[in-house]
Amino acid sequence: MSSVFSRKSPQDNFNGSMEMSDQILKVTAEELVASTPEEDRFQRFSLIGWWDQKRIRDAKVLVIGAGALGNEIIKNLALLGFGHLLIADLDNIENSNLSRSVLYRAKDNGSSKAKVAARSAKDIFPDMKVNFFHGNIIYDLGLGAYNWADLVIAGLDNREARLAINRNCWKVNKPWIDGAIEQINGIARVFVPDGPCYECTMSETDWQLLNRRRSCNLLTRDEMQGGKVPTTPTISSIIAGVQCQEAVKLLHGMETIAGKGFVFNGISSDSYLIEYQKKEECYSHDTAERIYPMQNKTTEVKIADLLSLAKQRLGNETVLELGRDVLASLRCPECKETEKVFMSLGKAKVSLAACPKCGKNREVNTFFTIHGDEDFCEKTFAEIGVPPYDIVWARNGEHLVGFEFAGDAPCVLGELLD
Repeated sequence: MSSVFSRKSPQDNFNGSMEMSDQILKVTAEELVASTPEEDRFQRFSLIGWWDQKRIRDAKVLVIGAGALGNEIIKNLALLGFGHLLIADLDNIENSNLSRSVLYRAKDNGSSKAKVAARSAKDIFPDMKVNFFHGNIIYDLGLGAYNWADLVIAGLDNREARLAINRNCWKVNKPWIDGAIEQINGIARVFVPDGPCYECTMSETDWQLLNRRRSCNLLTRDEMQGGKVPTTPTISSIIAGVQCQEAVKLLHGMETIAGKGFVFNGISSDSYLIEYQKKEECYSHDTAERIYPMQNKTTEVKIADLLSLAKQRLGNETVLELGRDVLASLRCPECKETEKVFMSLGKAKVSLAACPKCGKNREVNTFFTIHGDEDFCEKTFAEIGVPPYDIVWARNGEHLVGFEFAGDAPCVLGELLD
């Protein structure tokens, strides 16, 4: 008997075979999408002998900054399969961001950077749990977010924010990875508990530039809020790549560049490591012995009640310390009138200093320590400017413990609590 194919030309046989193959391939691809385990998404990573995808998937990361550098950090973390991300930034997307930020599109202009970055990260890795925080990380983000995270990765352009991150991470005993870029140069640094910290690396020039953000009465200069640093997407990719690689190594317990900085010179394409020295007198080296979670919100706890609890734990000489300076009041030396304010000092602009009656500069009254004899101890912590999900510190001599307002966690972490 003759073959069925013998009645067709060789080309007909080839075309028919290709059609059948296409159908088989199509069905096979659809079946694979439906049946392939999620873990196979990261199968290539598992070929690295020491790689532990579960460790990465379980990791909780606080990313601070969602600009050019932050975009690359977030993209990398999503591609690597990091499972829990909190993204914090206070800015909105501008048209100039589109040339340097892979997560943003023209339709996103005017939207929150943190919000859009969170949405885009989930588009890349749908199984990621992610939430965003739109606000100033120095004054608005409670320290509970640092305590929640396993590590912090920052992509920022100002020293004041870095110093705040550094002190917060030391307080809660968490590592953080810093990145900085300018033009086509950059640096990535890893800071871990007990090693050299960011403040240890600060020079006299750094402190002078930091102090320029403040006026003579410590209020924030309006013109110092909008500094722009020229960068390119290429240097963002390089530095963020190093930061995320160091994060992976940290989670796997491998040797990192902790206490060092990776410096990349984009003009010469040279790179080198710089080693930092730990300064024993550094003010950032302050770590709590323990942090107690409270199932209360900052709106629910009075200052006097928490101070009483702290004294029961640590003794009668205990004082409370806040995570930031609070502007309590403004007093006009001319009119002799005092205005109660109660807000984070950093949020108070120079324009607030002028007396509304006579125009004279008013005296600034601030505090960050509470002894118990203040006239505002019947106020709640929210009423004196303490942000949600913050940690208030209790100190007695060398002893330092924290009280975390864990009742606020859902409003900050969202689905990350699930």
